[in-house]
Amino acid sequence: MTRVCFVSRVRPDRLDEYRSRHAAVWPEMLEALRDTGWRDYSLFLSGDGLLVGYLETDDYAAAQEAMTRTAVNPRWQAEMSEFFVDDGNPDEGFRVLDEVFHLEDQLRAAGLATHPQELRA
Repeated sequence: MTRVCFVSRVRPDRLDEYRSRHAAVWPEMLEALRDTGWRDYSLFLSGDGLLVGYLETDDYAAAQEAMTRTAVNPRWQAEMSEFFVDDGNPDEGFRVLDEVFHLEDQLRAAGLATHPQELRA
């Protein structure tokens, strides 16, 4: 399993509408994300337009490629492209960040419990 975090930039004058569009994502887009291996996918948006995304997947490149083959993704990307500072498909402009710390990984590596419940056992 791979954890992926990325950043992008939403136009500051379009933040409210961007939030509104993501409050009710098309069901077929939700299914496509699920079916192509995107899990625990979240987006976070700051007041200045910084967009931070997080997801878990078995293979990020394969999940992205699978999304490009869906019928819904090109339509969704075309609609969302107007919200982003950079031109082009938004999902192609994500800047993926390197993970430098993960609590549970380091707890496991140190031989420590990863959940408080494990301490009571």
